[in-house]
Amino acid sequence: MTTGWTWTYDRYEPDRERLVESLCTLGNGRFATRGSAPECTAGPVHYPGTYLAGCYDRRTSAVAGHEVSNEDLVNLPNWTLLRYRCLPDDGPPGDWLTPDSEDLHHGDVRLDLRGGVLTRHLFYQDARGRGLRVGHIRIVHMGDAGLAAQCTMFRAYRWSGSVEVESVLDGSVTNAGVERYRHLEGRHLTHLDSGFEPGGVAWLTCRTGDPDSRIALAVRTVTRPARPARQDANRTGTVQTYRLPVGPGRSATLVKTLALSTSMDRPTGVPLTAACDEAARAPAFPRLVTTHKAAWQRLWEQGELHVPGEAGRILRLHLFHLLQTLSPHTAELDVGVPARGLHGEAYRGHVFWDELFVLPYLSLHFPEVARALLMYRHRRLPAARAAARESGGVGAVYPWQSASSGREETQELHLNPRSGRWLPDFSRLQRHVNSAIAYNVWRYAQTTGDRGFLHSAGAETLLEIARNWAGSATYDPALGRYRIRGVVGPDEYHDAYADAAMPGIDDNAYTNATAAWVLARGLEVLDELPDARRAELSEQMALDDEELSRWDDVSRRLHIPFHRGVVSQFEGYGDLAELDWEAYRARYGDIRRLDRILEAEGDTVNRYQASKQADTLMLGYLFRPEELSALFARLGYRLDDETWRATVAYYLRRTSHGSTLSSLVHGWVLARQKGADAWRYCEEALFADVADVQGGTTGEGIHLGAMAGTIDLVERGITGLEAGPGELRVAPVPLSEIPRFAFTLCVQGHQGVQVRVLPGRLAVRVPDSPRSPLTVVLPGERRVTVAPGEERWFRL
Repeated sequence: MTTGWTWTYDRYEPDRERLVESLCTLGNGRFATRGSAPECTAGPVHYPGTYLAGCYDRRTSAVAGHEVSNEDLVNLPNWTLLRYRCLPDDGPPGDWLTPDSEDLHHGDVRLDLRGGVLTRHLFYQDARGRGLRVGHIRIVHMGDAGLAAQCTMFRAYRWSGSVEVESVLDGSVTNAGVERYRHLEGRHLTHLDSGFEPGGVAWLTCRTGDPDSRIALAVRTVTRPARPARQDANRTGTVQTYRLPVGPGRSATLVKTLALSTSMDRPTGVPLTAACDEAARAPAFPRLVTTHKAAWQRLWEQGELHVPGEAGRILRLHLFHLLQTLSPHTAELDVGVPARGLHGEAYRGHVFWDELFVLPYLSLHFPEVARALLMYRHRRLPAARAAARESGGVGAVYPWQSASSGREETQELHLNPRSGRWLPDFSRLQRHVNSAIAYNVWRYAQTTGDRGFLHSAGAETLLEIARNWAGSATYDPALGRYRIRGVVGPDEYHDAYADAAMPGIDDNAYTNATAAWVLARGLEVLDELPDARRAELSEQMALDDEELSRWDDVSRRLHIPFHRGVVSQFEGYGDLAELDWEAYRARYGDIRRLDRILEAEGDTVNRYQASKQADTLMLGYLFRPEELSALFARLGYRLDDETWRATVAYYLRRTSHGSTLSSLVHGWVLARQKGADAWRYCEEALFADVADVQGGTTGEGIHLGAMAGTIDLVERGITGLEAGPGELRVAPVPLSEIPRFAFTLCVQGHQGVQVRVLPGRLAVRVPDSPRSPLTVVLPGERRVTVAPGEERWFRL
């Protein structure tokens, strides 16, 4: 249930508890805590978790006769844990109570999106009619990135006595939130120690990853009223026990305030000292909530998106989780975009290409965060250069999965849950991640006008990627073109030709087209660099005219395969067998993970024209029709509207949508060409996480790229918005299901520019400032200006 700014679950259902925990996660861009019930430890139903951005640990596991090394986002000690039971004056002590107790009469969860506050209500009633109402209020402070707090209130009905409460700081946790990873080593916390400080402060220290990586959690527990507490500490945590008097008309309250400090913090210090000091001096809970809500208000003002109806409510939830994962605090960290947010352990917390779907929003609203995420990639450029050398190449090869160091973190084996078999994993051959990073660098600079970044770190990153693409291309005299062989495209299903001895496919259209685009942009960047910087980079990279001439030649003669009048996903795709889609749907129902179904049958998806997700059609996501046509023209191919429409229709019929990004891209592409089914795909992308359409994956962590992409679909896709040097272009493509909306963005130095879209009309308001007027380019290249302090309406 959702109403306005509130996301509500009105009853406790164990089967959906992990979904609730993910969608009710609270975070501040530095760390996040899942929305789990405080009463519960990890088990089949519940999975509490707290994750610190960029906190990874490497462990080696024995899997299927192999030693496998994995780096995982670490589940930190559980600071929320609270155990309680009733001690009535007229009877024996009751059992410890949890949402799974037989005495639970009612339970609900309420997430306030406006203020970032999570509330849980529980009401227990025993056979004699005696009741206990429990309310939990939790925040992860958006203003002070080191603080979180949880307030619990107890109220007794028809009995008097006390509630015995154990406030626990639990360091015995492991990474066990994803069933598929159960064979992997999940113990990442080492050197645990714990103790107490005056004033009710319990502390726990541990290490993870690098031996010098130290983490300290300090929890100040305050009760009202309270009897003397018993305190116990061991190497895995602390327990503080209280007896809180309750009775009719007499309630009790317990507040846990967390301070989290690490050796990665700046300025550096002693984590334990810093955590204990911050916990001790943290304001009381009401003050913390007030300042926390004020910080959220500032975020909403800068990042607001107003869309009416059910779509608007879901988009607001998506934006809430995006801002919790990547907030202004993130700009101070050396972290990338975790594909599953800070909400769970799926994908082991790794960084994929999802910034391709996330950075457009951030560049328009929080450019400092977008820049920081690109700097995460630049800092790992030495590792990408090393990876290129190790593979016999040149330039930079970024990993498909990245974590702390920038080395390739993609698993070498993966488990098919249907067959129970461990299979080789060749997804590391998705070299197109290189193009995604280069595209993000270019688009960020175009959107924000940040030429300083483009001419420094951005140029270095983009040029090294361009060099690698030129070096990877081999000339085929028979075709008179260059080819890129042995890769895996965004589709991911096709990782080899059937019965081939080596993995990879040749001339993936998306990979080749984006490689050509990167090479062209690399040459443009070199041309616009100041003379001194161009000379510096040319010397540093040993660039000469011969190499640059090759870049230009490859960018014009990369091979793009076609078959039957459409762009081929890769060379030979049109020769593969057709799949009986209806038969498989009738047999299995949900065939999103068709690769697993076929493997379990002893078959392989490599034999069929069947894609997991948008691959060739990703080109229609990245490039407007005229841009895509120009790109193909540079390569010597004609891609007119008829050919592109035929290509879109061809792959729509052959895609199983095994990724949440797939429906998003298909909806975007169809919206651009005013396709009849656009909304169906957009709606599936909207509901992907809230309805858990993939059957349990959301409970392992949200799909951040899809969430951010739905927001971007409204802001840029439907409006046709593109922020470029000195101007804002708009070319709306009406979507009847979202006829009106408004959002605020930062463009070319103007903060808080408001765009409002109504049927047939568009308004642009520029806040008052000493800056120059904003140029707006309307359809038909109609150029108008909006002065600071002015709002102008335009007919479309």
